Amino acid sequence: MPVSIEDKIKAVETYINSFSKQDVEAIVGLYADDATIEDPVGTPLKEGIEAIREFYTGAVGNGAKLELEGTPRCAGDSVAFPFRAIVDLGGNKAHIEIIDTFRFNDDGKVAEMRAFWGPENMKPV
Repeated sequence: MPVSIEDKIKAVETYINSFSKQDVEAIVGLYADDATIEDPVGTPLKEGIEAIREFYTGAVGNGAKLELEGTPRCAGDSVAFPFRAIVDLGGNKAHIEIIDTFRFNDDGKVAEMRAFWGPENMKPV
């Protein structure tokens, strides 16, 4: 059964809010067991739930905070959403402007996440 627009947007909200709460398990719970992450696009895939848990444990452990910066866009089995990550880079705060995409499987779990950003999207705070 296709994932509803409401469920896609709820997944985005859970993702953003769970970062602020440093709730790795809530983030990991969004993903299918065989999901992949490409963050940023062009880097090696993180494949499977354990690699995903390790990835988010590091990201949340660095104290990153996320802020949605626009309306999620839903199409087909996917959602794209712009947000800002506030990160601490060795005592210097920066924000990174990012667009993520989630592709969902038929069970409503994220099967693929891709993050679009590069050095030009990092700015000091």
